[in-house]
Amino acid sequence: MIRPIYLYGKEVLREVAQNVDIADKDAVSALVADLKDTLVVADGCGLAAPQIGVSSRVVIVDGTELVDTYPELKDFRRTLINPEVTEESPVKCVYSEGCLSVPGVYADVTRPKAITVRYYDESLQLVEERFEGFACRMVQHELDHLDGKLFVDKVAPIRKKIISKKLLLISKGLVSTSYKTK
Repeated sequence: MIRPIYLYGKEVLREVAQNVDIADKDAVSALVADLKDTLVVADGCGLAAPQIGVSSRVVIVDGTELVDTYPELKDFRRTLINPEVTEESPVKCVYSEGCLSVPGVYADVTRPKAITVRYYDESLQLVEERFEGFACRMVQHELDHLDGKLFVDKVAPIRKKIISKKLLLISKGLVSTSYKTK
């Protein structure tokens, strides 16, 4: 089911999401299906459950549409359930990010160059995986949503001041998107 994407200013985006009960396979499968359906319509590369109003620790990332720019993302699709970062690279990198919950806003964000994450996959199997490059960026961005953080929280203070008017307009719902929002 396609769900509306919650925009900057909505309380659910600032909550620390709760682990899902992986024993409730039907509920987990339904949530993952809703995330996938919504992501396709919104034309994004990642989505976290809080972005559709569900304060649960589930994210999906899909880099397959970015393969022209990032060939390493050829078959990169992941569902991360109850993810936990177990290791972060001390080396950092900067990249411009955007977000379906903060439409039309882009800013440079510094993040670790690589991370290792332990999570349950869509088959509810426990996995530990190291992410690097743009895949790492996508995963970190979505994992932040599970901790009530948005990429705009990580930008330089001067950039935050520059985008503050746009953020205010988004929080009031005064933004146009090609997808349904709340």
